[in-house]
Amino acid sequence: MERSLALLRAKRIDLMQVHNLVDVRTQLTTLREWKAQGQIRHLGITHYEAGAFADVEKIMRSEKLDFVQINYSLMEREAEGRLLPLAQERGVAVIVNRPFGGGDLFSRTRSKPLPDWMGEVGCRSWAQFFLKWIVANPAVTCTIPATDHL
Repeated sequence: MERSLALLRAKRIDLMQVHNLVDVRTQLTTLREWKAQGQIRHLGITHYEAGAFADVEKIMRSEKLDFVQINYSLMEREAEGRLLPLAQERGVAVIVNRPFGGGDLFSRTRSKPLPDWMGEVGCRSWAQFFLKWIVANPAVTCTIPATDHL
């Protein structure tokens, strides 16, 4: 974390997260200390596998978090059941990763034309539709559409 501050040439980082819950209790203790000292503004946890969502939920219920970063898309909707409502209930901001299902959504729609109604909702591509669908959920704060290609 010290190295991150140095590389960013920053005195404070807006958001620091425990990636994939690695050593989560120890890391959260450190993040809380850093937050109290003003070195970070927000803290959170991340995970990209729906199989870990039970652990994510336990931490969300037992810890005071500012953010949670999880996968959510038309292909991966498991977060709708418990995590998104819990985040909304607890005031935890949600960053959605894998909004395109690791690219699988594009594989499924590549040869399909956009339905006419998509233009009526401001979508000119499948990517716009997939992202709008996600951010339409009131529990979602933002999405990060990672890609393998520039």
